[in-house]
Amino acid sequence: MGELRKTFSFTGYWLNAPPGALSPSWLGKRKVIRDRGFGFLVLFNGQTYSQLKKGDPRALGEADGKEAARLAGVEGFPAKSIIFLDQEEGGRLLPEQRSYLHAWVDAVIKSGYAAGVYCSGMASKEGGGASVTTARDIRENAQGRRIEFFVANDGCPPAPGCVLKAPRVESNGVEFAMVWQFAQSPRRKQFTASCARTYAKDGNCYAFPGIFVDLDVATTADPSRGR
Repeated sequence: MGELRKTFSFTGYWLNAPPGALSPSWLGKRKVIRDRGFGFLVLFNGQTYSQLKKGDPRALGEADGKEAARLAGVEGFPAKSIIFLDQEEGGRLLPEQRSYLHAWVDAVIKSGYAAGVYCSGMASKEGGGASVTTARDIRENAQGRRIEFFVANDGCPPAPGCVLKAPRVESNGVEFAMVWQFAQSPRRKQFTASCARTYAKDGNCYAFPGIFVDLDVATTADPSRGR
């Protein structure tokens, strides 16, 4: 962690099980990470469309928002810390997804925290030659809700690929984003052909031998105000 801190100023911190994991692995580690000098990007893994259409999206969003806030409190994150909902599915949100997101945001804010969303910052094609960017779709339909944005755009350009010299956040293509994920492990070949040489042969982005990462840059060294 000491070596990582020489390069990185903050880390993601999952309140529940990250995508692809069966259980949470970060809980209980806030103090040791904070004591090492890291800031935080606090994350909560949201539900997929296939999960939402089986139940009541608004009720699920409210329950998950309350749980995210509860876990943040248990972990010692102060009031007004920003919790980012992980919205993995891109494109224009479907009604169920929007209902879930809005209920989640409302519940988090009502519980004393601030709300953000991790989502795509890349344009996605729709019918008739139109395109939509998930981050812009969420912001334009927020109905007055204050939502902070952590956008993913690993397309080269504007992303520089797997480089440890961080680009400017404003270069990501979504001017209101406060955090930009510009490299992923493993790399997505369809978006990273022009910067493939910056990644390792196995497609991952390594900070050090044996430690592969996703790379983010933010407007602050403590994006969630979690310290």
